[in-house]
Amino acid sequence: MSEILEWHGYFATFDQQALMIQSPFILEESITFGADSDYTTMTIAGLHLLFSRGIDVTKIKSISLVNAAAVKSATGVTVLSEDDPEDETCEWNLLVGEEATLVFTNDLERDLSFHGRADLESLDPTFAHDMAAAWAAELQTSNVSQGAYVSEAAYMEGANARLSFMAQSHDDKIVWPPRQMDADGQRLPEPNQPLMASATVESWTKLSAAGAPSEFALRAPVLGGIQTVFVRFEQGPCGVFLIADDEEYQPEIGDQVTFVVRRIYAQEGLIRYGMKAVPQRI
Repeated sequence: MSEILEWHGYFATFDQQALMIQSPFILEESITFGADSDYTTMTIAGLHLLFSRGIDVTKIKSISLVNAAAVKSATGVTVLSEDDPEDETCEWNLLVGEEATLVFTNDLERDLSFHGRADLESLDPTFAHDMAAAWAAELQTSNVSQGAYVSEAAYMEGANARLSFMAQSHDDKIVWPPRQMDADGQRLPEPNQPLMASATVESWTKLSAAGAPSEFALRAPVLGGIQTVFVRFEQGPCGVFLIADDEEYQPEIGDQVTFVVRRIYAQEGLIRYGMKAVPQRI
């Protein structure tokens, strides 16, 4: 492979026929995901990297470890499962490794024995175990959040615009997150204006574990609280975002941040994915 780089919180090795992307963390000699990553968030990051290099991908064959709906919302790429009928227009394959590693390839005949970065960050075993246990408990259907309830249908309705940063253009202004109506009760158009995926921090806060919303009650004690930033995009809209859990970052007013897809919380036994902020690195 010709190039190794850091991308959206992962390490990537890239050329025109294949991309390997892996987690930067290691636990007891095995590569492992960070606190809020999984194969879905890594798949989205990998597709965005391919797009950034001018490689067009509209369909990809994969296995069920990837949440196809979230990938479609964030990238527009259709994920075909192994059970789907053979599609001759699908040139790309997504191969899932055993240790938090993915390979995108359009040539299954080539040598796919790649070697990634060796300088990985060791996770504390207690932290990793407690975080995995918290996510497992949160994913139980018996776990009922005492906070705002968002049904799967409501989540999916807004997922496309939120995960792809699509805003609405209305009265010479950019509206995001998307809304159905403006302040005068007039229906707004469908989201059609992409936001620049960077913003300026205007304020920030850190909620203690005891003060975190109940959606995060199981994980907040493990993380030592929940940190958020209030940001303004260059095009005008503002928003509040969580800081990525696996990012060691203390925000300051005026910082430039960018955004990555991560797991936000679980409800009804399903992961809700969303954008989290990370420092913009030059």
